[in-house]
Amino acid sequence: MTILRMPAVKAETGHRSHASIYNAIKAGLFTTGVAIGQRSKGWPSDEVQAINAARIAGKSDAEIRELVNRLHAKRTELATA
Repeated sequence: MTILRMPAVKAETGHRSHASIYNAIKAGLFTTGVAIGQRSKGWPSDEVQAINAARIAGKSDAEIRELVNRLHAKRTELATA
């Protein structure tokens, strides 16, 4: 797993702007970034791939929100392990 910065996330997802990623986060359709520095965020590549796979599979927004919730829960589990 790697941490992707915003340009790589946009390239992987097809989003054209930072705002579209952040709007998807607000809507619960994309995971929040993880801190990789004092003023920088990145996204785990496996999470980006999972969300892309769900989109390709034709999952509904509700199903993708559920996936995002599971991905965030997985982060919490890893942090406490």
